[in-house]
Amino acid sequence: MKNNTRRGAVTLVSVAMVLAASGCSTKSSDSETSTQGGVKVGRGISGNTITLGSLTDLTGVFAALGKDITNAQALYWKDHKVCDKYSVKETVKDHGYDTQKGIQLYSSIHNDVLAIEQTIGSPINTGLLPQFEADHMVNIPAAWAQSLTESPEIAVVGATYEVEMINVLDYLLKQGKIKEGDKIGHIYFEGEYGEGGLAGSKYFAEQHGMEVVEQQIQSTDTDMTAPVTKLKSEGVKAIALTVAPTQTASVAGVASSQGLDVPIAGNNPVFAPALLQGPAGAPLKKNLYVASPVAPFDKLPDLLKSYTAEHPGDPTLGVVFGTAAADVMRQILDKACEDGDLTPEGVSKAKDELGTVETDGMAVPLKFEVGQSPSDSSYIFRPADVPGGAKAVSDKFVGDDVEGFMSGG
Repeated sequence: MKNNTRRGAVTLVSVAMVLAASGCSTKSSDSETSTQGGVKVGRGISGNTITLGSLTDLTGVFAALGKDITNAQALYWKDHKVCDKYSVKETVKDHGYDTQKGIQLYSSIHNDVLAIEQTIGSPINTGLLPQFEADHMVNIPAAWAQSLTESPEIAVVGATYEVEMINVLDYLLKQGKIKEGDKIGHIYFEGEYGEGGLAGSKYFAEQHGMEVVEQQIQSTDTDMTAPVTKLKSEGVKAIALTVAPTQTASVAGVASSQGLDVPIAGNNPVFAPALLQGPAGAPLKKNLYVASPVAPFDKLPDLLKSYTAEHPGDPTLGVVFGTAAADVMRQILDKACEDGDLTPEGVSKAKDELGTVETDGMAVPLKFEVGQSPSDSSYIFRPADVPGGAKAVSDKFVGDDVEGFMSGG
């Protein structure tokens, strides 16, 4: 489902932000090309080493996710090469979920990296779209906003926020947890992340005679007493969340204390396993359902074992996403290499020609088409006392309402 009017407005704002951050034009950063062993190479390649960039969140609201994605990708590239020849070096920058800082950090690395394998945050990805396109910079966002799919340089690993929310609500409907005509509350962040999830819940509600009670919050809001109290007073039968783990824990805890015992449906970034060790653990295990682009660890025990051997603790599904994203990047670069063109333009062309992309069950099947959600499916999981903190209840679930949404119905 496309929204070109919104994309145009976002692009105008983004250009101004990029110019302000860089103090220069959006001229492409592509360097001169040369040929190595019959393969054209350019920016981000020195000898047998490819440099990839990461614009991550190690200190902000998605720090737990960012750390696991970053660590997982570092482990992946220890064991993999591009075309069995090129080692991968990573340049990692922490923006702390600050849009302006993220744009400034991109300006500091864009001349030195071939592609970006991780950019956390819809606002940061959106702000950088004009520069990604000017630089022919293939980017894998740790964000699933619809507007990102409209750029030819973006490879979103998973369904968009809209499709995720439709899937998880469709799952609840099929399971009898909600019914036609119910009222659904939706607590969501201001910005594209929140608005994407909200668009999904509103589309779903329209198909089933439901009403959505909206509660917009800021990413810095941590006490969810006021929005939950409002939703209870409205008589909602479910709560949808497009927030961060901190807010998810507060919603579950406040709802439990107020006797609001209803299912909670979340977009993929809403959960972190560490939440189960806190006071919200019990209500989360009872009521939370999450739509995810990647499988939980109960489907990938070997990945969990290898990761925790290097990084003990309770990892988030950022480990699975990070590994899957690195695998997608390797497939893109392998194809570019096989096609004899590892320049930025060659990498972009290879992405478009991959066809259906599989990642050994880590992520949902993907197909990169401009303006379309790369997938129609989601893993549905629930928090549980298992390694990794989550257990799949449905594999690659496609809700009945997704096809209509994706076709613009």
